[in-house]
Amino acid sequence: MHTCPRPNVKGNVTRLALWVSLAVLPVQAADIDLNALLKGIEQRYNKAKTLQVQFNETYSVQGRARKSETGSLTLRKPGRMRWDYTTPAGKLFLSDGRDVYLYTPDAHRVEKMKLKESEDMRAPLAFLLGKLDFAKEFRDFEVKQDGANFLVTAKGKTEKLPYDKIAMLVTPDYQIQRLVINGQDESVLTFRFDQEKVNPQVSDSQFKFQMPAGATLVAGEVSQ
Repeated sequence: MHTCPRPNVKGNVTRLALWVSLAVLPVQAADIDLNALLKGIEQRYNKAKTLQVQFNETYSVQGRARKSETGSLTLRKPGRMRWDYTTPAGKLFLSDGRDVYLYTPDAHRVEKMKLKESEDMRAPLAFLLGKLDFAKEFRDFEVKQDGANFLVTAKGKTEKLPYDKIAMLVTPDYQIQRLVINGQDESVLTFRFDQEKVNPQVSDSQFKFQMPAGATLVAGEVSQ
């Protein structure tokens, strides 16, 4: 479950914000209604209480790419998320609704930051927290057919935001399968989502961070 510059909370908490499905009529591929598509995405995710999904995450800046990372994401409203990484094994990004934590096993280090301090980076992944509002966060929308799916692109509402534009691949039933976030620093953060489960049973205990024995705690900034 974590926001797009790589070395700080913006990269992790950019991912702060997704989900629910409440039987909305699918968009017809022959005649794309952008407003109906955006509304369908908002309704699907903003009404979800919990969500689980597999993710693949890639990051590059100015053409330099890092290794892709994979794992599972578990969400529970309001504001709670848990990103359990399988690659790299043991890495954890967690939000308990007030603070965000990043544990990096190789460095045996825990970084902590207030969730509210990442507010400017939450828009691209606002669906993760059920706070998706396209009209409020984005402008200059475009949509085109991509096979059976739809590719929606948009720019950030203002040029003062850390990200410049986003592109999301959406299915006819409004499920987000891919999200690409372009940063002002020429970074590109890409998430691919699979095996989505809406409103599964999720325990609160999953979002209580436990400090690993011997790990170093650093407050005020979260790197990715």
